[in-house]
Amino acid sequence: MAKLLDSLPLPVQLTSPTRPSVLPSWLSCSVPFSTDYTRCFSTSHKNQPTKAFAVASRRTTMGLIFSSYIITEIGLGFQDPALAQSSVGFREYIDTFDGYSFKYPQNWIQVRGAGADIFFRDPFVLDENLSVEMSSPSSSKYKSVEDLGPPQEAGKKVLKQYLTEFMSTRLGVRRESNILSTSSKVADDGKLYYQVEVNIKSYANNNEMAVMPQDRVVRLEWNRRYLSVLGVENNRLYELRLQTPENVFVEEENDLRQVMDSFRVNKVAG
Repeated sequence: MAKLLDSLPLPVQLTSPTRPSVLPSWLSCSVPFSTDYTRCFSTSHKNQPTKAFAVASRRTTMGLIFSSYIITEIGLGFQDPALAQSSVGFREYIDTFDGYSFKYPQNWIQVRGAGADIFFRDPFVLDENLSVEMSSPSSSKYKSVEDLGPPQEAGKKVLKQYLTEFMSTRLGVRRESNILSTSSKVADDGKLYYQVEVNIKSYANNNEMAVMPQDRVVRLEWNRRYLSVLGVENNRLYELRLQTPENVFVEEENDLRQVMDSFRVNKVAG
C-alpha cells in the first residue's frame, strides 16, 4: 500500500492495498468437520493453526443449506451432524511469521491475489471481505498505536487513506464519507488497539457523457461500512480491515464485531 496513513508522525513504508489481484500462495487449511480444535501445517513460513467457534448467521445458514444439498445429491447413506455444521462458526487465522491473528467466518474463502498480506471474502456477498496490512519492518519504528495520535486523529487518517484508494477518474463520480466512531481498548493481551468505523457512499451519473443535465441522473453505486483495527508490535503498524455493504452490516454486525475484537498482534521471535 502506498501509505496506510499519510500524515503519520513516524516514517513508514506500506504495501499498497489494492483490491484482489495475486496473493503469495500458501496452504489453506480445509474446513474442520467439527468444532474440535484443529491444526493445519504448511511447509511455507506461514503455518496456520485454526479453531472453530460456533455462531449462526445468514452466511453460515447459506453454507449449511449448500452442504446439505451436496450430501443429498451425492446419495450418501448417512447424515453426519458434524459434517452438516462444517460451515457454522469462526476459524482462527494465526500468522506466526508476521505476528498477528484473528478469527473469521468459517465459510469465508481466502483470495490468493491481493496486495494485502492476507485476504478473505464472503463467498455469497462478494463486497464483504477482510484483509490485513502492515508497515515495513525495515522503515517503521512504532512503539505504540498512540504514535498515531488519539483515536480521533487516527480515524481521520484512516478515512483519508480510504478516499485516496477509491479516487476515480470517471466523470460524474462523487463520494460521500463520514467517520462513524473511533475508540481505543486494551485487549486481553495487554496491548492497546484503536478501532475506526467509517461509511463511504459512491454516486455516479447514469449517462456521464450526456449534454443536458436532465439526462445525467445521479444514482447510488454502493454504500459500505469500513471497519479498521490498528495495533503495534515488532515496531510495525498492523491494520485489520473489514468491508461490508451497509445493509449486510445491519444483519451481521455481531459477527463482524467479533472479528474486530479478535484481532491480535504478536511478538515475532528473532
